[in-house]
Amino acid sequence: MRLRFLASRADWRGAYPRAVSLDVLAPVEPRRRRKRYRYRLRRLAPLWAAVLVAFLAGAWAGAHRSPRSARTAAAGELSAPASSPGPVRNAAPRRAARPAPPLRLLQGPPLLAHRLHARLAAKAAILVDADSGRVLFALHPHQRRPIASTTKIMTALLALRSLGWRQVITVDRAVTRVPLVREGLHAGERVPAWKLFYAMLLYSGNDDALQLAIASAGSKQAFLARMNEEARRLGMRDTHYTTPSGVVDEGNYSTAWDLAALTRYALRNPTFRTIVRTKRIRVPWAAPISSKIYVNNNALLRMYPGANGVKTGYTHKAGWCLVSSATRRGRTLIAVVLDSGDMYNDARKLLDLGFRSLSLS
Repeated sequence: MRLRFLASRADWRGAYPRAVSLDVLAPVEPRRRRKRYRYRLRRLAPLWAAVLVAFLAGAWAGAHRSPRSARTAAAGELSAPASSPGPVRNAAPRRAARPAPPLRLLQGPPLLAHRLHARLAAKAAILVDADSGRVLFALHPHQRRPIASTTKIMTALLALRSLGWRQVITVDRAVTRVPLVREGLHAGERVPAWKLFYAMLLYSGNDDALQLAIASAGSKQAFLARMNEEARRLGMRDTHYTTPSGVVDEGNYSTAWDLAALTRYALRNPTFRTIVRTKRIRVPWAAPISSKIYVNNNALLRMYPGANGVKTGYTHKAGWCLVSSATRRGRTLIAVVLDSGDMYNDARKLLDLGFRSLSLS
């Protein structure tokens, strides 16, 4: 409907406008939008159908949920989320893990306590069946004593775990300053680990022992911590280490019982067995030395039929010490004598006693 105003300029200056037909003021009917509403409903129908299907599926899943999952969900509601900074009130307190019990490597009491007629020169001694761990004879087996270079049995056991056989090791400067006996390593020279093992267990070089300790754990103190931890794990209750070589007696002690237990465990390592039974070996060396010859200090290897280890030791305070082993007819015995003026003869007496009793049993 078209509305035209034809008022003149004079009309705007104060006169009233011309009369307007009343038809112009008739109300206008609103536009009908039914078709648009129907169009929108048709577009929203799939959405409403999807909502309805999701609702029905959720209701069905809730009705068929298993009791176990329901309990799990309930437990999840009681516990705090992983990202929550506060403590979990309803969670049970965690128990600290219990340390593994120490190994029991030996069994007593001695079976042949009254069958050794000859006296021993040693202050402490023990004879053990390596196969069963049965103690056959003992003399002050739990008496704590300095053990000199028999300490190197533990050093070898731990270093063999940590180092590769052909791993090249750079000699530390501190190694060159250890007390005698020294092989003569030079700071900065590069030596394969296997040469250090033979030098330590045959020649008994204190510098070799310290170098293997540093290469294994990074420092002497860290390696000593490992030695004492391993002693506790093996049930060596009367053992404490303050040196990887045994050259220092202060605070470095063990017993005949503990040394026999350690040796029985160490002999399970085939590399250790191969080294300690070696009587003599020629080792190639870097210039200007073409080679070195190591002769095993354990003379029992050349004196007693069947002898196949293990380690000698001596300091003024510890006296002569010997951890020995021998195998006959498939049976292996371990004999330990500490602070003995006649250690090889003492070891021979103990081993003879053991093999004689085994042949009668």
